[in-house]
Amino acid sequence: MLTSTSQASSSTRAPAPSLRARLHTVADATRAALADPDDTQQAFRIADALSFDNPQRMLRRFRRTDSGARLLARRDDLLAVLTDRPRLEAMPEGSLAHAYLRFLDGEGITAAGLVQASLDGVGATAADVDARDPVAYVRTRMRDTHDLWHTVTGYRGDLLGEAALLAFTFAQTGNLGVGFLAGIGVVLGGVPGARRFIAQGYARGRRATWMPPVDWVKLLPRPLDEVRRDLGITELPVYEPVRTHAVPADAWPS
Repeated sequence: MLTSTSQASSSTRAPAPSLRARLHTVADATRAALADPDDTQQAFRIADALSFDNPQRMLRRFRRTDSGARLLARRDDLLAVLTDRPRLEAMPEGSLAHAYLRFLDGEGITAAGLVQASLDGVGATAADVDARDPVAYVRTRMRDTHDLWHTVTGYRGDLLGEAALLAFTFAQTGNLGVGFLAGIGVVLGGVPGARRFIAQGYARGRRATWMPPVDWVKLLPRPLDEVRRDLGITELPVYEPVRTHAVPADAWPS
């Protein structure tokens, strides 16, 4: 369940759901996620239901930064770069690009798979996303950069790593849905140190550079250590990844 990005990708302009409808979605998605923690699309349902006006606030802050303004003007297709494996493999050894590919390979995932999970989670198709809408652009970038954030922060795609990265992302974005998802990780009562580890993720997010408007295409060829230093990510987590099958049955609420 905690194997998702922080923002949903649909940009449809249907009337905003009522608070009651939002809470019903959260309750339903949470039950499904606790039954199957690897069901990524439930995380997108939750994040979308609890986003409220966060995407609009994110856009305003994004637009106020020099890099964000440039990205909004250019509308680079980051996903096209991240799915171009030969291009990434041709970049220098030790680069962010190579570390990103190692992360994907190690987790057995793809950027395209995350896109599909996000669309399924909010009941949308790729055709529903209006590339001209700046809110949709920022939300899509947040989705597409999720695994780059994994790479630079050092969190794996396990339950603890996902929860800690979501806490990091909550500190960066203030998205209540993301905070809720990180909080679900805190219920891992059977995992020693889980609460502290996730709280440390939040603290790291507060200390780091604000990453949503980072121009990742420019950073991909650069040495990973330099990228981390420039982003204010200096201390990497040292922990034993916790995979779904290894979580004690009594660690999840019934």
